Amino acid sequence: MSDHYYSKNPTVKSDPKEWQVTIRGHRLRFKTDAGVFSKGELDFGSRLLAESFVIPEVDGDLLDVGCGYGPIGLSIAASFPNRNIHMVDVNERAMALSKDNAVLNDIKNVEIYPSDALSAVSKEGFAAVLTNPPIRAGKETVFRIYDDAFSKLKAGGELWVVIQKKQGAPSTITHLTELFGNVETVEKKKGYFILKSRKSIDASGHL
Repeated sequence: MSDHYYSKNPTVKSDPKEWQVTIRGHRLRFKTDAGVFSKGELDFGSRLLAESFVIPEVDGDLLDVGCGYGPIGLSIAASFPNRNIHMVDVNERAMALSKDNAVLNDIKNVEIYPSDALSAVSKEGFAAVLTNPPIRAGKETVFRIYDDAFSKLKAGGELWVVIQKKQGAPSTITHLTELFGNVETVEKKKGYFILKSRKSIDASGHL
């Protein structure tokens, strides 16, 4: 377990790499390392989520849950410099890399801090939560991210998820439909689904 990318302190020997990639039209440099998710290249799911994302019409900060070394959160932050982006991950090595990559790309509108799912996220009223959830951590962990995201969103806020069909997209669709009362398949490509659920005014408890 200690060497999984969702571990707090990966014990696998450090093997740092640095590379560049274009996301959302921004040429970004990334430092990565062993013990973090997809260290060698930008994974297809994260790219698809980042490039599919459309910012909600409501005001507020954004949250990237399970940010890894930062490709989703930092590319969104670069695209929307007037929004503040919170980026969290349980993996402390990933957190350090995200902070380094924010500096490396001169991206300042981010708050990067450790959190097991959303347990350390104290802020409320996010306009959007994005996640490429840690499927290997198990369904209970993944669904807890969805449930906690719902509670942290403001009315009109949106949860954006990337998930493969073979790794649980159907059960995620069922859960999000029950939780939010709606789910939209924004994009579907190579077995990956980009799902969006919107927190309605009624669901927030405000009439």
